[in-house]
Amino acid sequence: MADHEVAQLGDDGVSALSEDLRLACMRISRRVRFESVDVIAPHQFSVLARLEDGPLTPRALADIEKVSAPSMTRTVGCLADEGLVERHDDPEDGRRVLVELTTAGREALTETRRRRDKWMTERVAELSGADQATLQAASAILRGIAAR
Repeated sequence: MADHEVAQLGDDGVSALSEDLRLACMRISRRVRFESVDVIAPHQFSVLARLEDGPLTPRALADIEKVSAPSMTRTVGCLADEGLVERHDDPEDGRRVLVELTTAGREALTETRRRRDKWMTERVAELSGADQATLQAASAILRGIAAR
């Protein structure tokens, strides 16, 4: 085998690597999500991000976020109380309510993303050039896995 070739892992090696990657991704995700909780709670951030492309009903948000309708109603209520979303009647069906981002909601999204990106950027900047290159390659691979 040439120096540049790497042997493929066996079943046990693939299982161990898979577990290590899953745990590392979960820990990083958790750490990043809680980086800016003083701006907005992670579950609220997720709802605001879903509204970036346009208004949705609370039911649609609940379905997307995989939570109960009453739970989403409480979340939307808190976001509305904080001025991050507005509720208004659906012009096509007056029985339905639409939830829409406010300017303050967009600003909270921007600030939360800025803080999360800053946290990650600081950690990646501490790595060697070789480790950064490895992460760059791994990032492309992980995006491919996530897309499946």
